[in-house]
Amino acid sequence: MKVTVFGAGYVGLVQAAVLADVGHHVCCVDVDEHKIERLKNGEVAIFEPGLADLVLTNYKKNRLDFTTDTQRGVDHAELQFIAVGTPPDEDGSADLQYVLAVAGKIAELMSDSKIVIDKSTVPVGTADKIKVHMGNILKERNLNLSFSVASNPEFLKEGSALDDCMRPERIIVGTDSDEVETKVRELYEPFSRNRDKIMVMDVRSAEFTKYAANCLLATKISFMNEMSNLAERLGVDIEQVRRGIGSDSRIGYQFIYPGCGYGGSCFPKDVQALERSASEIGFDAKILKAVESVNYKQKEKLFEHISSFYKGGLNGKTFAVWGLSFKPNTDDMREASSKVLLESLWAAGAKVQAYDPEAMEEAQRIYGTRDDLMLMGTKESALHGADGLVIVTEWKSFRVPDFEQIFDALKDKVIFDGRNLYEPARVEAAGLAYYGIGRGRSILIANGK
Repeated sequence: MKVTVFGAGYVGLVQAAVLADVGHHVCCVDVDEHKIERLKNGEVAIFEPGLADLVLTNYKKNRLDFTTDTQRGVDHAELQFIAVGTPPDEDGSADLQYVLAVAGKIAELMSDSKIVIDKSTVPVGTADKIKVHMGNILKERNLNLSFSVASNPEFLKEGSALDDCMRPERIIVGTDSDEVETKVRELYEPFSRNRDKIMVMDVRSAEFTKYAANCLLATKISFMNEMSNLAERLGVDIEQVRRGIGSDSRIGYQFIYPGCGYGGSCFPKDVQALERSASEIGFDAKILKAVESVNYKQKEKLFEHISSFYKGGLNGKTFAVWGLSFKPNTDDMREASSKVLLESLWAAGAKVQAYDPEAMEEAQRIYGTRDDLMLMGTKESALHGADGLVIVTEWKSFRVPDFEQIFDALKDKVIFDGRNLYEPARVEAAGLAYYGIGRGRSILIANGK
């Protein structure tokens, strides 16, 4: 099938590459000329395992093409995917200007029937707005062309997006049209061979499903972080509790890892957007507000532990920071806990020697050159001359460190672990003080209790 995807960002590029890889002919449209030229050369600006190779392979096989020519994209296919950003507005609500702009362009340039499929994460009722917007433009053109608007939200995890797209757990399609359902089923048939993964529902329910899913996952994280804060005060090891409750099949182990807060482009934005949607219709979404509030506070947790250990005397101290991206296997630092930590340390007069396997260029882009930030080439070099070590992101390469080397390198022999990668007893046996998240025993020992 022929498919057009508007937006060569994270969602659009992954979807376009995967559709092309199973044999569809995909035209990917973006307004960024530099990005398009780089993509034609196989250069992918974002880090996602396997994506660059998939893009280049399918581009060379002429199944995937890139252009800034909107008319070409509109003419290419009946199926028109919108996969552009919906950044938070000043009040936290989703900004739909880019979604509506693409829909408007399709209406301005179309000369035959189109099926517009919204892949972006959008509030309930967005499809209705697209229909009205496109209908008004077609009316101005004095054209009576048929079009449909469907919802097909993405459920990709950064770091495993290709696998999520190639082997989806479910494919949500929001439409009231039998014709649209038939064509979307044909499009996704290669991904639904072992069982029917396509779930068809009304458009508004499909739009809501995406928000509900992300908000539920964020709720699990904030709940566990709330429990970790209570565990610290009760002398409880939250990691033992996590294993205990995770063994319950009704709960499971996913998204119950305590840490220094969630980040990224989805959870923070989507929780805020759904909360604002609720507020607009006069509903007080108490749980969503609590999820956001707990996460905001949790991002300050590492700095609180550090400040407590040093009794506020951080001026002139230097900290090795392992991990800058909001999660492993990505270079994305949007809403990352590392940013809160770094900025708090700098405000207190401390310096940072940071290392991340993928996010070094992104950190350089965000913070530029400054005297209190050194971006180091290895995790070991970040330790040299540092007073303490802070773990922010749970990269695999951080999981089995040389504690003897860490002991020799650090002046103050202390580790602040924002992802609970290590067992406190093992760290302490190496002569290092240890502060984790919700590791009540280590906190009580550190406080002399």
